[in-house]
Amino acid sequence: MIAAFEGWTDAGGAASGAVSYLARKWGASPFAEVDAEEFYDFTVSRPRVRLRADRSRQIVWPENRFLAASLDAPHDVVLLAGIEPHLRWRTFCECLVTVAREAGVEAVFTVGAMLADVAHTRAVPVRGSTADVALSERLGLQRPQYQGPTGIVGVLQDAFSRAGVPVGSFMAQVPHYVPNTPSPKATLAVVERVCELLSTHVTTTDLEIAAAAYERQVSEVVAADEDMAAYVRQLEQRADETSAGEGLGELPSADALAAELERFLREQGGSS
Repeated sequence: MIAAFEGWTDAGGAASGAVSYLARKWGASPFAEVDAEEFYDFTVSRPRVRLRADRSRQIVWPENRFLAASLDAPHDVVLLAGIEPHLRWRTFCECLVTVAREAGVEAVFTVGAMLADVAHTRAVPVRGSTADVALSERLGLQRPQYQGPTGIVGVLQDAFSRAGVPVGSFMAQVPHYVPNTPSPKATLAVVERVCELLSTHVTTTDLEIAAAAYERQVSEVVAADEDMAAYVRQLEQRADETSAGEGLGELPSADALAAELERFLREQGGSS
């Protein structure tokens, strides 16, 4: 299962955008959703009114949808496209774990994006991490080092871990100096990382074009501010030095990653 939530860990809309993009490309079909009534403050996240083709009104509530897709890959996939809830997080996560169990999910990866000191002109870093020792060793993922406030992604990871389902996370880094701008470049990076994990491929020409336009537009804005341009040059230099030195700590190659995940799940015997 690949899960993403709009909210705190969705900078630039990268994570939610990636799951929506993959759902379209894979022709994923919705099969379950979580009723919003118990989990949202509707004065904060208000429902929307939509007009149907016949001009009748429809109320659209905050959605957490499960979609299923069959892939030309070792495993099929369940996609969870959600919105971070306001209330009863533990109960909310229990609902998600129940659906995952009923669907036969063997492993879960959450995807997200956070603002960071990175340059928009360089490759988007996507960090992989897991608290699962076996999964960390098999896939070369980092063990979590963060301590502090967490979002629904952190709570959900804990819920799956306690339920005995291996769970990992991919987190893209988005330039903090363009915080409110959708980032198709980060969306593309998340899509590519998920495809590597699942040993599959989707055509991303439209995302690549959008990412190039995003980089060009941000560069034009940055160039108009000398202080900002100098700061971005510093970020570029740091990224280049890191890449030439120890590297960005990225995952193994796509083939190696997919093969190790397949072996890991096979050794689990589908018991989760």
